[in-house]
Amino acid sequence: MNKKYFPFIALLGAILIFIWVKKNQRGVSKYKTPTTQTGNATEPLSRDTAIIEYSRHAKCRMECRHIDESEVKEILLKGQVNYNKIEESSKGKSYPLEGVTHDRQHVRIVFAPHDNKLVVVTVVDLDKEWECDCK
Repeated sequence: MNKKYFPFIALLGAILIFIWVKKNQRGVSKYKTPTTQTGNATEPLSRDTAIIEYSRHAKCRMECRHIDESEVKEILLKGQVNYNKIEESSKGKSYPLEGVTHDRQHVRIVFAPHDNKLVVVTVVDLDKEWECDCK
């Protein structure tokens, strides 16, 4: 092999190894967009933003934590289900979705399917404690 081509071949090899490592890296960045989107058969709930209803508690928490409806819809569409926090009660299951909103708040929003609607149960800012007087 000609010695003048060796640095280019080594650089190409390093780039390919870097790409392979990034693709196969474990863990999820908290700013990464999830791969599951609307219509995925493995999703535990519908991500249809046309049928959202807000509980009184969720509205109060949204006001305290400066989270608006656009951010709730954003997390519904792009957030990742936290399977460790799914809860089931006599009313049914609730699904916590987590993600980062357009204004960089790291949030968890709990949704509960109920009568062809998606009810927002509560919203949580995972990075900051907010003073809140909700009951």
